[in-house]
Amino acid sequence: MSGVIDTNVLLYAANRDAPQHERAFSFLLEAGKSSAAWYLTEGIVYEFLRASTHPRVFPAPLAASDAVSFLAPMLTSTRFTVLSAGPRHWSVLSEVIAELRSPSGNLFFDIRTVALMREHGVRRIYSADTDFLQFEGIDVRNPVKGR
Repeated sequence: MSGVIDTNVLLYAANRDAPQHERAFSFLLEAGKSSAAWYLTEGIVYEFLRASTHPRVFPAPLAASDAVSFLAPMLTSTRFTVLSAGPRHWSVLSEVIAELRSPSGNLFFDIRTVALMREHGVRRIYSADTDFLQFEGIDVRNPVKGR
């Protein structure tokens, strides 16, 4: 057990009314207790902050301070690392784009995540987003469906 935790898992864990809440929240608790290495990306952090505080996106939007507080245990844990672009990022990004067929629009959020994962040698992502299935070499696990 180790890998990137995607925005949707964080949002389900933060939204007590979501049907996926219990599984997502339990998954985050187990990740926090494990000795495995866990990852977020800067994009995932900001996407969580954007979505969780937005009244048209999140059913009961969080105050900004509450959204940051939700992330704080992960951001301050030695088991979690926030991945950011390094010197190889643009070449890795070009490789990811070249593997896809006409990528566009919102897929670029996932493309950026995959480029960061490859740049840092991370191959697994925990996500309910099936778009990640189209990327070569990425092991997608859905913790809210028990896969």
